[in-house]
Amino acid sequence: MPNYTTSYSTKNKPRYRKNTNGRLSGARKPPRRRDAQYLRRTQGFGGRRRSGHGYGGNDRRPYAIIVVGCAFLLFVASIVWYANRSVEITLNGEAAKVRINSSIERVIREKELEPRPGNLLAVDDSVLEKGGGTACTVELNGKAIDNDHLGEVELTGGEKLEVGDGKDIYEKHDVEATVIEPTLTIDGTGALRFVQTWGVPGRSEVWTGKKTGIVADRGVVEDVVNAEVTCTTITPDTKGKKYIALTFDEGPSSRTSEILDILKEKDAKATFFVSGDKVAAAPAAVRAIAESGNELGTNAYSDVNLGELSASDLRSQLSDSFAAVKKAGGGKVSLVRPPFGEFSEQNWADAMDMVSAVVSWNVDSGDWLLPGAATVADTVVGSVRNGSIVLLTDNETTCAQTVEALPQIIDRLQAEGYEFVTLSEMIATDDDLKDLVDLSEVRMPKKASLPAVQKDSEQGE
Repeated sequence: MPNYTTSYSTKNKPRYRKNTNGRLSGARKPPRRRDAQYLRRTQGFGGRRRSGHGYGGNDRRPYAIIVVGCAFLLFVASIVWYANRSVEITLNGEAAKVRINSSIERVIREKELEPRPGNLLAVDDSVLEKGGGTACTVELNGKAIDNDHLGEVELTGGEKLEVGDGKDIYEKHDVEATVIEPTLTIDGTGALRFVQTWGVPGRSEVWTGKKTGIVADRGVVEDVVNAEVTCTTITPDTKGKKYIALTFDEGPSSRTSEILDILKEKDAKATFFVSGDKVAAAPAAVRAIAESGNELGTNAYSDVNLGELSASDLRSQLSDSFAAVKKAGGGKVSLVRPPFGEFSEQNWADAMDMVSAVVSWNVDSGDWLLPGAATVADTVVGSVRNGSIVLLTDNETTCAQTVEALPQIIDRLQAEGYEFVTLSEMIATDDDLKDLVDLSEVRMPKKASLPAVQKDSEQGE
């Protein structure tokens, strides 16, 4: 073997370094065979890529952009679908699908509805122009929609849409109107009187066409509703119970507080009809009646026959009396027992808008004759039945007798099973009346008006 020498010591012997591709530095790359395919380590195996030499900085970026773009397109497509989705409505009684937020006008067009338009008419109903009326009639959820707004109202689903033929319309015209006043009837008998039906005026018209000049009597265009006052008896609809309503007239007196004490002691309630002119002198008594849970009404302001008064004087008697009670602390009242129990048909026509009810009586104690407390008690006890309204008097002339008779009346009738209640409480026991009569307020409809009293000659025609 030849003997070679080196020019370096073993201490300084050179070392081979590895390149980053794993080969020894200075070593030759293995030859590549022609037509062979080779996989670079950096493609798909997690090795670091070099910049330059024709390679991108990150070959995954195009795929990410494609994914984001597809997601965006899907999002946009979902929004477009949601904004243009179909919803279901009921169209002329049948289920139908329409695009959400479609206008009624669009639905009519897309569903190929062909309502027949109405005509333009003269005031005498002759046709001036065929098809000159409204194009169609439309109701949405039961509410009529004007033709001018069909393009504005949009549907969101679940609506009930009715589309029908158009309506005839009349030429523009002048109107001469005549009001038909309601009349009044009073039916029935009984101590309780109230408004069963309020009077509503009717209307007749004469039209003069502005285009044709034709004059046409259109007759009654709004029917009149006549007023009706019902008189009846309160009939409690309770099994095994009996009720009595004690009522006191012409108070308050100097003994009213004693009457209240007796009622409280006996666990009884009553209704007090006070006179307006006496209330101002004894406001504490009126306030005590209200605070004790008993009921208040009025006779009028003074002891006069209301049937002899004019309409304005009658209304003053009532309003002044109501105001006196309210000022004394008795609250708002509209319940009336007129002096002598008289409230005429004309009185109702003049002031029914002020009165919740007029109540008389069906048992008269006769105490105003001053027969003595025992006689008064015997009269009441011997006359009552379930639902009776008893008349007692609380003026200065009779109050001492009333205070003496009252405990006897209550004790004897309670022993027979009667309960003493206010008029309102008794009405609440009558199934036929409890929803018709409210003694605390007047319920006159806005369109109602006071009726006229028919003359005897008119009633006979």
